Amino acid sequence: MAKSPEEEHPHKAFGFAATDSSGVLSPFQFSRRENGPDDVTVQIQYCGVCHSDLHSVKNEWGFTRYPIVPGHEIVGIATKVGSNVKKFKVGDRVGVGVIVGSCEQCECCQQHLENYCPRVIFTYNSLDKDGTMTYGGYSDTVVVNQRFVLNIPENLPGDATAPLLCAGITVYSPMKYYGMTQSGKHLGVCGLGGLGHVAVKLGKAFGLRVTVISTSPKKEDEAINKLGADSFLVSTDAAKMKAAMGTMDFIIDTVSAVHPLYPLLTLLKVNGKLITVGLPNKPLELPMFPLVMGRKLVGGSDIGGTEETQEMLDFCGKHNITADIELIKMDEVNTAMERLAKSDVRYRFVIDVANSLSSCKM
Repeated sequence: MAKSPEEEHPHKAFGFAATDSSGVLSPFQFSRRENGPDDVTVQIQYCGVCHSDLHSVKNEWGFTRYPIVPGHEIVGIATKVGSNVKKFKVGDRVGVGVIVGSCEQCECCQQHLENYCPRVIFTYNSLDKDGTMTYGGYSDTVVVNQRFVLNIPENLPGDATAPLLCAGITVYSPMKYYGMTQSGKHLGVCGLGGLGHVAVKLGKAFGLRVTVISTSPKKEDEAINKLGADSFLVSTDAAKMKAAMGTMDFIIDTVSAVHPLYPLLTLLKVNGKLITVGLPNKPLELPMFPLVMGRKLVGGSDIGGTEETQEMLDFCGKHNITADIELIKMDEVNTAMERLAKSDVRYRFVIDVANSLSSCKM
């Protein structure tokens, strides 16, 4: 007979879980495994609220297994380390991102691209190596193999750094891989949300000219005067879109809703690259004519491996890059999810786990 989540492992844990596709999160008792020789136990301080969390709790992608404890933008304190752990010690401030395991043997893993491993283990809603479910960072503690634990730069605040563990690496990795780091080139950032606002900051740190592409004219002042974008383009303004045709070297498309790609492709120069990192729950239509006639490229990217994620954190530490956040209490998470669904957040919710979770215990 299968054990309950509370009885699967020896150490009691507490968090918030959704139990059905309503996505409503409520207090949840479960358990964490014993800290093994290669493990780090993390007392969670902060956890970002990612759009993937919203998709997952509502089963919008069709593969959620309930109960689900979301959260893969975790910053906390190492409270226990295994005998084989050399990079971390008790008391270190550490991070845990989207993945907590992989086969560690395949070609992708050997290249430090664990995120593309066929047997990747996600931080939540995934089967761990022992066959039990993984539960994420909307909780008090987590036990993670040292390979998937990250150092947090000392100069960065924990709460505003947490979103970098998903949003940050999701835009940093394609910018590096597709050559979107060439100083002086023109980068378009489509969508000014959790991913997009970090892409603007990274683009400026790489020395790019950055234009934000958005459906919302209200975001122009903030994009330019707060985030540092060079210009702002309203995608529903036909005249301005026409004037901007053929002016951009790269576009990183962060939009997670269904939207047309044709207008974006027209903005690219010959040999331009449109890289999509959002995950709409329905397929997008890809027109061939603007691709063929401009020798343009459409690509994708999914987070990054552990080595590159650490590189991203170090880069953000050097350039003092963090996310713009709204810090919330755990019992405010359902309201935050409702607001996130309406894109009503500037620009990432982060849960103050350490100072609010314990008061929610039943």
